[in-house]
Amino acid sequence: MPYVEENIIIEGARDKIYELVKDMESYPKFMPDVLNVEVVERNNHTTVTRWVTDIDGRKLCWTERDYFNDDEYQIIYKQLSGDLKKFEGEWRLESTNQGTEVTLTVDFEFGIPMLAPLLNPILKKKVSQNSINMLTAIKEKIENEVEQCS
Repeated sequence: MPYVEENIIIEGARDKIYELVKDMESYPKFMPDVLNVEVVERNNHTTVTRWVTDIDGRKLCWTERDYFNDDEYQIIYKQLSGDLKKFEGEWRLESTNQGTEVTLTVDFEFGIPMLAPLLNPILKKKVSQNSINMLTAIKEKIENEVEQCS
């Protein structure tokens, strides 16, 4: 099963970055690869969200449960249904001397064992690039807001 872990340092307050990461509904406004995120259910520390993304011209759709661990600045997500057999991971935010390190992990399984040796390396590269794109979009949004306020 492919596993991807990407991270980025963002110059900004961890609280502000965490609030943006939690606001998944806003992703389509500043993340070109994310076409739609709909909150289907919202509880105290969880949501159920329905996602539509574009990866190299192909739509990938799924519904996930998001678990918010606000004390640890962590979001854990697990696919409930969708195009992949398995799709889960986490967002972690840690304060550093340079700013806030934001880490996004994705653990996924395509679901067709015979094609896995061929497709998994390609999918891993695509998921890795998509994760980098998401992190970069968050960094740009936070750091551009800081510059505009200066």
